[in-house]
Amino acid sequence: MDSPLESILSLEQLDSNLFRSQEHCENFRKTLFGGQVLGQALMAAYNTQDGELPNSLHAYFLRAGSSEIPVIYDVEKVRDGRSFNSRRAVARQFGRPIFNMSTSFHKEEKGYEHQLPLPDNIPHPEEIIARQKKTAELSEEHKNSVTPFHLVAVDEDVFSTKVIDPPVGYFWMKAMKPLPDSPIVHYCALAFASDLGLLATALLPHEATVFTKNMVSASIDHAMWFHSRNFRADEWLLCKTFSPWAGNARGFTQGSIFNMKGELVASTAQEGLIREI
Repeated sequence: MDSPLESILSLEQLDSNLFRSQEHCENFRKTLFGGQVLGQALMAAYNTQDGELPNSLHAYFLRAGSSEIPVIYDVEKVRDGRSFNSRRAVARQFGRPIFNMSTSFHKEEKGYEHQLPLPDNIPHPEEIIARQKKTAELSEEHKNSVTPFHLVAVDEDVFSTKVIDPPVGYFWMKAMKPLPDSPIVHYCALAFASDLGLLATALLPHEATVFTKNMVSASIDHAMWFHSRNFRADEWLLCKTFSPWAGNARGFTQGSIFNMKGELVASTAQEGLIREI
């Protein structure tokens, strides 16, 4: 496999509903990145049904994952229906659950359509790269962080800016290496990427980032809805993030993900811990 992302999403099947990770991606604090667990759990759940693609997932992060051992994914077949298949996946390490997720798979159907438009006046990512003469993948504060995605901030870098701004962020993203044509790989890759930038947006109105010294930040829960099959995770996608509320050491953020044609392909929401100690 040429793509590190494809390797991360590839699971070993231990039993009919039991899977084990083979590769991992550490976050900047030497624990597993939450998006990796989302993507792997979605792949495990997909592998227990007959090829339908996901329409949503709802997950809780229970404990920090360790990069020292593989993750075991135990999938429960909740229901197979005529239109929807439901699955529940529990991720475990050291015999304890670190994450659980419910997800739904939907047979493709035709129906009424509408969507919010693509935000106006968003420059193409290649224009931003040319202007900056570098991608905004990672700030100097977190160069030792590893991600298989290119991240290009449209304006302020939501990941590292300490300028007080409204709680809205825009950035382009795509997988660094080409991915295979299998649609589920792109869905799982998008689930992986959906954990990027959300919690950071909740700190934009404050003079702090998730990398600020003495800042404890962690995803608490995560939800995602897939609206369209017209995307590839190895092509540019625009992510708009918005945090309508923060308080009580928590931040809540929503995200909208568009393809280059302006189609809204997915929405996501997350609440996370943002505690300064």
